[in-house]
Amino acid sequence: QVQLVESGGGLVQPGGSLRLSCAASGFTFSTYAMSWYRQAPGKERELVARISSTGGSTNYADSVKDRFTISRDNAKNTLYLQMNRLKPQDTAVYYCNRPPGVSFASWGQGTQVIVSS
Repeated sequence: QVQLVESGGGLVQPGGSLRLSCAASGFTFSTYAMSWYRQAPGKERELVARISSTGGSTNYADSVKDRFTISRDNAKNTLYLQMNRLKPQDTAVYYCNRPPGVSFASWGQGTQVIVSS
């Protein structure tokens, strides 16, 4: 069955960087576009970034544009999110899944990112 395992979160100071990973299994990863989402306390889950199946096309939420970079390694069935110049408002649990409208019903446990001094 589909498994999505996020990792790489942690506590970081404002202005710092983190790299998140998402290990995918149970489906043909290389044939699907993928996305990163996040959910802050008391808020709905929001789309952060999207990448095409080949990695040739990416899109970002305005709030993270020019700070975050989504990438993938189809040989390793792994999705990445490089997060730079982190801000306290980036604090959230981060998840990976297929893009909105075609997301898998099963979500991973997510990885917690806390940006605080």
